Amino acid sequence: MTTQSTRLRTQPLPADNVLLRRNDGAIAILTLNRPDARNSLSEGLISALQAELDAIAAQNEIRAVVIAASGSAFSAGHDLKELTARRSDADGGRAYFAQIMTMCSTMMQTIVRLPKPVVASVQGIASAAGCQLVATCDLAVASSAATFATPGVDIGLFCSTPMVALSRNVSRKHAMGMLLTGEPIDAETARAMGLVNKVAFVGQELDAAIEMAKVVASKSTRTVKIGKEAFYRQLEMPLSDAYRYTAQVMTENMMARDAEEGINAFIAKRPPIWEE
Repeated sequence: MTTQSTRLRTQPLPADNVLLRRNDGAIAILTLNRPDARNSLSEGLISALQAELDAIAAQNEIRAVVIAASGSAFSAGHDLKELTARRSDADGGRAYFAQIMTMCSTMMQTIVRLPKPVVASVQGIASAAGCQLVATCDLAVASSAATFATPGVDIGLFCSTPMVALSRNVSRKHAMGMLLTGEPIDAETARAMGLVNKVAFVGQELDAAIEMAKVVASKSTRTVKIGKEAFYRQLEMPLSDAYRYTAQVMTENMMARDAEEGINAFIAKRPPIWEE
């Protein structure tokens, strides 16, 4: 049963919030809303993303998520001013730095574990943890004007947590090239490397991301959930274990009503009618 607090989250968040939300049918569109700070991932924005993703996980009417951003930048990464202000703490900021990195890592893992696909819509620079956010999303659409970078090496702060998501999207040489040089890459290079799925004309990236989300949302929700979970789990397994695990997943999937319906519909040359 949907709780009152969950129902409230289906409504747009306040306009002055660091995170905005609107629904387009079964698609939840979350918009990073700190344009004056280049949508840097402050403690407040990380917390807002975490809360909204947790809410969406329980909302059966939502079948996919798009993460977009206000202003000219997608996200410049962590809020360095916010972090630097805590150097005056008794421990030099160590406890707060650990707290923020753990919060951010948890939020990124929530995206991976969300039983619904998440699509990034990137209109501008996605830097450091902003690039990590794009790499963490299941799919990504970039404006032809978008750029991507992990420039922590330039300021003495190696992009170690962004490296986790980046290195799971692109080859080792490409990841190390971005991490060690800090130099930005353009959208077409990001597409060729596998960091994004599609490059759209400037101003059309959000529509393209929503359309991509709607295509996935038209599939069986149960099947998408099974597939997304299996995809990320098998990536961490040795080859033989991955095949053993996915054979079990497919066996269980075959027993599901939507698989029976989908196969029967394919044989009968008719559209399937999903249960979920």
